Amino acid sequence: MTFVPRYYQNEAVQAVFDYWEEEAGHPLVDMATGTGKSGTLAMLIARLLSGWSHLRVFVVTHVEELVEGNFKEYIGMCPFAPAGLFAASLGRRDARSQVLFGQLQTVHDKAAQIGHVDVLMIDEVHLVPSDGNTMYRKLIAALMAINPDMKIVGFTATPYRLDSGRLDEGDDRLFDRVVYTYSLAQGIEDGYLTRLTSKPSEVKYDMTGVHRLGGDFKKSDLAKATDKEELTRAAVTEIMAYANAENRKTAIIFCNGIDHATHVRDEIRAHGKTCEVLSGKTPKGERRKIIEDLKAGRLWGCTNDNVLSTGTNIPGVDLIADMAPTESCNRYVQRAGRGTRVVWPTGFDFNSATKEERKAAIERGPKPNCRYMNFAGNIERHGPVDCVTPKKPGSGQGEAPIKLCMQCEEICAAGARVCPNCGAEFEFEEKPKFTARPTDVAILATVAEPETRVVSSRTFRLHPGKGGKPDSVKITYLCGYTTISEWACPGHKGFPKTRADRLWLAHGGQRPFPSTPLEWLQRQDELAPTAEIMVKPRDKYWDVISHVVGENPVANDNKPEPANDNHQDWARELDDSIPF
Repeated sequence: MTFVPRYYQNEAVQAVFDYWEEEAGHPLVDMATGTGKSGTLAMLIARLLSGWSHLRVFVVTHVEELVEGNFKEYIGMCPFAPAGLFAASLGRRDARSQVLFGQLQTVHDKAAQIGHVDVLMIDEVHLVPSDGNTMYRKLIAALMAINPDMKIVGFTATPYRLDSGRLDEGDDRLFDRVVYTYSLAQGIEDGYLTRLTSKPSEVKYDMTGVHRLGGDFKKSDLAKATDKEELTRAAVTEIMAYANAENRKTAIIFCNGIDHATHVRDEIRAHGKTCEVLSGKTPKGERRKIIEDLKAGRLWGCTNDNVLSTGTNIPGVDLIADMAPTESCNRYVQRAGRGTRVVWPTGFDFNSATKEERKAAIERGPKPNCRYMNFAGNIERHGPVDCVTPKKPGSGQGEAPIKLCMQCEEICAAGARVCPNCGAEFEFEEKPKFTARPTDVAILATVAEPETRVVSSRTFRLHPGKGGKPDSVKITYLCGYTTISEWACPGHKGFPKTRADRLWLAHGGQRPFPSTPLEWLQRQDELAPTAEIMVKPRDKYWDVISHVVGENPVANDNKPEPANDNHQDWARELDDSIPF
C-alpha cells in the first residue's frame, strides 16, 4: 500500500524544522506506540535531503527488527535513496552510505569508520542512559568529536528515563525540548489506535520484602515473590478464562526472568494453547521465527522477560498479561502499548476514511480492543497509560482516580460519564460507590468532568516547604476509600495567600487571617467542617476545585451573631484579588 502521511506526521516533521529555526539544539519527538514513528522518521530524512542534498544522516536503534523496519520504511518512500545498513545481525556493513541505518550493538565503537555525520536520529531514545560510559553515550561522544555541530533528533513513545525523570530535564539531558507530542489518547480518538481495556485481577503478588535496585525492583526478590507454582497456576487459569470467553487470539505475557517465563509457558501449554519463551538469550533465528509465528497467528502466546516491550510490531496482540511489577513507568507504558496497534477489517481503506469511520471499523473488526491483565499492579503504581506522569526520585505517590463500571466491571477513570467498554452511563450519586480492591485503577483515562465527593473526615498537617519555599498546610479529606489532598499557603504571597484566606473565610474562620501554617493549625477549631468537595482528575491525582461547607455549631446566643456563624460576604470582600 502506498504510504499516505497522516496529519500529525506532517506536523511532527514541521515541528522539528520550526524548532531549528529558533534554536540550534537537539529536538525530541514524542509519538505513541503504533502511530508511525518509522514513517515520520523517513519523512524527516526525505525533507532534509530534499533541501540539503549533501547532508549525511545516521539512524541508530538497538533492536534488529526496528533497524530493518526503519530502513524498509525509508526505502519504500525513497526507493533510489543512497541508503545502507550497518548491522551484523542483518549481514550488512554499509558504513559509508549517505543515509545509514545502524544497530547499536554493531556500531557503538565504529564512529571512526562511519565518519562525519550531520544529523543523528535515535529511535526508542528513552533507552539512551545518562551514564557516559555506555555504548550510546560513547558513540555520541565520538561522533561529536568528528563533527561538533552534529544535531541529534530523538523519537520515542515515552519521553522519560527508565528510572525516573524526563529526557529533556536535568543537567545530563541529551535533548533540549520535546517539540511535538502525539499521545495514545489522541491516537485512539482519531481512530488510529485500538483502545485498551482492563478489569480487576484476582491474583495479586505480595511485595513484602521486595527491595529496589537501580531504580526498579530487585530481580531476585521479584522472582521469589512471583515465581511460585500456586500463583502461576492461578494466574494462568485466570488468563485462560478471559482468553476463551473473549476469543483472544494472540497474547504477550511479561514475566520476571527466564525461569518465571518458562514456568508460565508450561502452564499455558497445559491449557492447550501454543506458547514459546523469548529472552535476551534466544538465538537470532529462533527469535525471528517466534515473532513471525505470532504475527501470522501460528502461535497463540509468548512469554518474555521484558524483551517484547519495545521495538516489536505485532498488530494482532489482543491480550497482554503483565506479571512483572516495575517501578519504571516507561516499561509499563511500553508494555501496554504492544496492544494498541489496529487490525483493520479486510478491504477497509483507512487512509481515505474519516476518524468516525475508522473508529467504527475498529469496533467491527477482528480486534476491537486489547485486554490488559494487571497482575503486577502496575496500573495503580503508575496510573492510566494515557496520562502517566513519571515521578522524580524521592517524590511521593498519589492515588489514581478510578471506579468500576457496575455493568461490565471495566476499570474506568473516576470522572468518566460513560463506560468506554460497554457504553453504560454512570449515575453520580451523593456518595459514589467505590470498591476497596487495590487493582481498581483505570488503564485509560477519559475526558472527565468535575464530580462531587462526600467528605467523611478532614485533617490539617504542617507540610514543610522545599527549595526555600515557605511551609504550607496539607489538608487531607477522606472520601469513601480515597484520601484526597490540597494545600493551603497562609505564609505565601500573591494568589496562594489569597486562596488560603478565601478558604479560611468560606469555612467561617475569623479575622485576622492566619499568617503562618502554625497559626492556622492553632486556630483550626474556628473552621466549620467540609461536607463535600468538587474534584477533577489530573494525571493520576485529584484537583480540589471547590468546597461545600457543613454546619458549624453556633458559638453562643449573643447578639449580634458571632463571626463563626459564617454570614460574611467573603466572596465580595475578596473579589478584587481573585483572578477569575
